[in-house]
Amino acid sequence: MPTEDAADLIELTREICRKDLAPKVDDAERAHTFPQDTFRTLGRAGLLSLPYPEEFGGGAQPYEVYLQVVEEIASVWMSVAVGVSVHSLTAYPVAAHGTREQQEALLPGMLSGDQLGAYCLSEPLAGSDIASMTTRASRTGEGWSLKGTKAWISHAGHADYYTTFARTSDEGGRGLSTFVVPGDATGLSFAAPERKMGLHCDPVAQVMFDGVPVEAARLIGREGDGMKIALSALEAGRLGIAAAATGLAQSALDAAAGYAREREQFGRPIADFQGLAFLLADMEAAVTSARATYLHAARLKDAGRAFGTEAAVAKLVATDAAMKVTTDAVQVLGGAGYTEDFPLERYMREAKVTQIFEGTNQIQRLVISRQLLTR
Repeated sequence: MPTEDAADLIELTREICRKDLAPKVDDAERAHTFPQDTFRTLGRAGLLSLPYPEEFGGGAQPYEVYLQVVEEIASVWMSVAVGVSVHSLTAYPVAAHGTREQQEALLPGMLSGDQLGAYCLSEPLAGSDIASMTTRASRTGEGWSLKGTKAWISHAGHADYYTTFARTSDEGGRGLSTFVVPGDATGLSFAAPERKMGLHCDPVAQVMFDGVPVEAARLIGREGDGMKIALSALEAGRLGIAAAATGLAQSALDAAAGYAREREQFGRPIADFQGLAFLLADMEAAVTSARATYLHAARLKDAGRAFGTEAAVAKLVATDAAMKVTTDAVQVLGGAGYTEDFPLERYMREAKVTQIFEGTNQIQRLVISRQLLTR
């Protein structure tokens, strides 16, 4: 259960968000600036390694606490919150499936706050269908050589390491393996960033592997375990996105409610009109429900219980809520909400992708229904 220290940690996060993130976010998002200094600030505060063991440099915090920190960051700067979630995802394979030697060699750097990771799973023709990936790792005398292209990779060109999934045999999903590739590896290159509708400070691009050499010691888990590792990592990663989506929705709700209290029409605040007040009530219900679903899944995870279905539910509920709440928040502000004078139009653009990455919401429904019907 969260402790007094955890409450202090969440308060520290709020303070950093208020003093360091909030003054920068609007200008940075307009300029598409990668927030390297912001990640360093979070790293120095220990906020990039919260759910990992203390012996390797982590914060040893329950996942429930880590996710609340992600929500707080997302309520101020969604791009950074997504980056924190992605970074945590990149360390998971080593922490959960690496040998003791690999953990001692790799985790202190990953969790130091000085490094930032990227998660290379998707490909141009292999998004939801992970088993169809074509990036291949071939054996060499010293280890492996990776060749292929990954797509939609956050932190591409900025990461210090790339947690990468590649094909080591032709056995479909059973032929995938996991590697940690150094960011300065020979043969590693990057396409121009995608021109996205939102999350402009989260650069996403293709990562190209042209005979990239990887030491044998950087194969994580057994050869052929990549699919299992990727799917288990995504269960945890979905909770990070659920928490971030909840923070984004909360920020949109707060902005809409504040505007409704101040904006007057027909001689009184628009919040006094029942039609709008009920809309705000529905938005509050959506945000509260989203928070409850991700916290429930996190508590199962912290207790060592299965949480995959609950993670899919949380990702589905929270991201659908974020899309609805941000859209309704724009409506509350009317024409003002459609302008860049207020952040609501940005929140709405940022919410859309949460229904797509870490497994589309159609995939979440598939996961949930399969588990429900095979119990």
